[in-house]
Amino acid sequence: MRLKSAIWVAAYLRRRHIDGTLAVVRRRGAEEAGAVFIKINRLDGTAELYGPAPQTAFEESHPADRAFTACFKAQPVPEAEAEAYLAREIRFDSDLWIVEVEDRSGSHLLDLVVP
Repeated sequence: MRLKSAIWVAAYLRRRHIDGTLAVVRRRGAEEAGAVFIKINRLDGTAELYGPAPQTAFEESHPADRAFTACFKAQPVPEAEAEAYLAREIRFDSDLWIVEVEDRSGSHLLDLVVP
């Protein structure tokens, strides 16, 4: 069984706060199963963006854990480009979550799936 999005986001925020990194929920999505996007603001006008890995990336038909993939092939990108990507995703799925992290090093602490 997969964790509800709200619980996963709360745990991720706590994990970031423990290491002294500022992380906030910018957009609250569906409590149960809203898609989660993580924006890493590098504080220099650039950002990295991570979103849910496609279901085809999993060997199992119903993965229990959340995995993420980079939204851009080359990261970081200009912050405006990351924001435009998020705006398109919101138009497609209004139930998504956006978590923004301020980290100059670009550390994301996510389980990544490389397509």
